[in-house]
Amino acid sequence: MTSMAVHRHNLFKRDLLLCFDAFGTLFTPKAPIAEQYGEVARRHGLSGFSDAQVQDAFKKAFKEESKERPNYGKAFGMAAPEWWGNIIKKVFYPFLRDDAFPPGLVPDLLTRFSSKDGYKLYPDVLPLFEKLRKIRYQYQSDPEGWPWRRTTVGIITNSDDRVPSILESFGLRVGPRFCPNVSSLRTDPEAEVDIDFVVVSYDVGKEKPHPDIFHAARSAVRLIAKDQDEEDLTTLCVGDEVSKDAIGSIKAGWEAVLLDRDSVYQGSERGILANVQEIAGEYFDEPSFTIARDMTVIGPRLRDIWQEPNEILPLKIPIP
Repeated sequence: MTSMAVHRHNLFKRDLLLCFDAFGTLFTPKAPIAEQYGEVARRHGLSGFSDAQVQDAFKKAFKEESKERPNYGKAFGMAAPEWWGNIIKKVFYPFLRDDAFPPGLVPDLLTRFSSKDGYKLYPDVLPLFEKLRKIRYQYQSDPEGWPWRRTTVGIITNSDDRVPSILESFGLRVGPRFCPNVSSLRTDPEAEVDIDFVVVSYDVGKEKPHPDIFHAARSAVRLIAKDQDEEDLTTLCVGDEVSKDAIGSIKAGWEAVLLDRDSVYQGSERGILANVQEIAGEYFDEPSFTIARDMTVIGPRLRDIWQEPNEILPLKIPIP
């Protein structure tokens, strides 16, 4: 059973661990994946397929590969590029005639989807990181009143090791990836990074909504900010998926903001509370997380929403 009083108390702790999901939260494909796959494949001489056929083949290949070798093949000793290579080959082998598979197709697609060549940032991302940079390193006060004394920023994502390079290609300064069972993180105390650490499921071995990936983020903070009082730390995850990001967060003891970029929930443009009434037989009678249209909610507005909730949206989500 969750409680609004608990959430209010957590949001008024002095320090903040602010973690973001990556895909669908910070960035999204520049064009539909099938369209980009088809474009690159045609440059390599393949033909006889539509983008819709590529989309269907991609979905099937991704589902098969994820079932047979989950988490990008980590438990099978595979590197992520090999795992993605299997998917790319499954997508395009049906369209080969007598020719051999183009040797440059896999590396070209992997390169494209390792940087801004394949993705674009959402428009609210850079303004938020610019604001955080001023607050964290230039010690400029937020005119709206940033509610926390110290802010540590991380990424928690179900992904492979390409996420840091994608974010860096947009000009963000990214700290190290965190791996379990390490006793230190290579950080430059003089460096002014935008993202202090990155936790990817490939390294942790578990995907959201499993609590281990959230626990890994807390472990990273212990290595980066060794003087951090964990009893005075708000842990907040921002993501775009209900089950993996929002529900995973609250079940791990975190606060959560669900980004409603597709305007599914009425009222999310001003920020609303969601009361998840039922999760796999568990019943909750108090608000669980915040739903917002964009990232401008992060800061004093988030506290205001919890202090004086104008609207609470009831949700029933039968998630195991």
